[in-house]
Amino acid sequence: MDEEPERAKRWEGGYERTWEVLKEDESGSLRATVEDILFQAKRKRVFESHGQVRLGMMRHLYVVIDSSRTMEDQDLKPNRLTSTLKLMEYFVEEYFDQNPISQIGIITTKNKRAEKLTDLAGNPKKHIAAMKKAVNSMCVGEPSLYNALNIAMQTLKHMPGHTSREILVIFSSLTTCDPANIYDLIKTLKALKIRVSVIGLSAEVRVCTVLTRETGGNYNVILDESHFKELLMYHVKPPPASSSSECSLIRMGFPQHIIASLSDQDAKPSFSMSHLESSDGGPGLTLGGYYCPQCRAKYTELPVECKVCGLTLVSAPHLARSFHHLFPLDAFQEHPLEEHKGDRFCQACQGELKDKSVFTCPACSSVFCTECDLFIHDTLHCCPSCIHRQGTS
Repeated sequence: MDEEPERAKRWEGGYERTWEVLKEDESGSLRATVEDILFQAKRKRVFESHGQVRLGMMRHLYVVIDSSRTMEDQDLKPNRLTSTLKLMEYFVEEYFDQNPISQIGIITTKNKRAEKLTDLAGNPKKHIAAMKKAVNSMCVGEPSLYNALNIAMQTLKHMPGHTSREILVIFSSLTTCDPANIYDLIKTLKALKIRVSVIGLSAEVRVCTVLTRETGGNYNVILDESHFKELLMYHVKPPPASSSSECSLIRMGFPQHIIASLSDQDAKPSFSMSHLESSDGGPGLTLGGYYCPQCRAKYTELPVECKVCGLTLVSAPHLARSFHHLFPLDAFQEHPLEEHKGDRFCQACQGELKDKSVFTCPACSSVFCTECDLFIHDTLHCCPSCIHRQGTS
């Protein structure tokens, strides 16, 4: 595993003649070329929508955040830790918006140790509150990649075979202090089908390259804060499921939210099952909640797996919001602006078309600007002009 292909050992191989890509404009600036490279990367995401590919819709993701002393560096403002946690709050909200029947957990590593900030859960408020508290934590010592991955693995290995097991590492340090051979742990992660991806804040680290290559993940190093946000958003969409993952019918319950009336003599306040195990002082005795249709256990939020009978409890809108991943919107056709003969305004934002390329919906032939094209594919997941025509017909 430690051996890399012969071609990859030649450092020139991946970077041959990269200087020829960069071209100065009239003022001698390279900004236009860099922006074009970033734009092409965004467009690549649209074309990578996994049509006709099995996706891991029920995801269990652990995010490992490096909290070592390197996170105090100020190349991201005000420092790396604050910037990372701020972007992570946005990531958690987007993650649950796009993956409502999935769960996420957060692990931090510093001073050669790793600890869980939050357990796997489907409540974004819980994770965001924990990260807001972590902003004021001290960044000390070296991280331990081995300990962080091991903690995540101990939970993920018990997840059902039909779910997606993932770890996302946000790694700032150029070193890791491990108690054992991390390459043995990588073999175990691969055997358990746990996909590990890494976002580097400093530079490429060889152990991370091997880790992501062996487990089928992605490894990227950020350019700046906006690029950091784009790399995080790349992990919002569910990944393709491995060919060996199990296929099975999953029993689900759809409980309705029931609130007992205060005037009801028989109504008695009670704890929820999730509150019995939590130590964060959540909601106490309540009259209402979601009741498992199989065992009548009470919960205050969905989605959740019933701790009594193991039934997955969701709401119908949760499943409906996962639908667009199964049938992604086709990529719009790109044409130079000079060749466009119709009206020179975008059908979505009604702004004037000023970019060098325009994008045409293959179904209704409506024309969109660059920003609207990305917004439609990343957020709306449907063509507004097609929907408008369906509504009027």
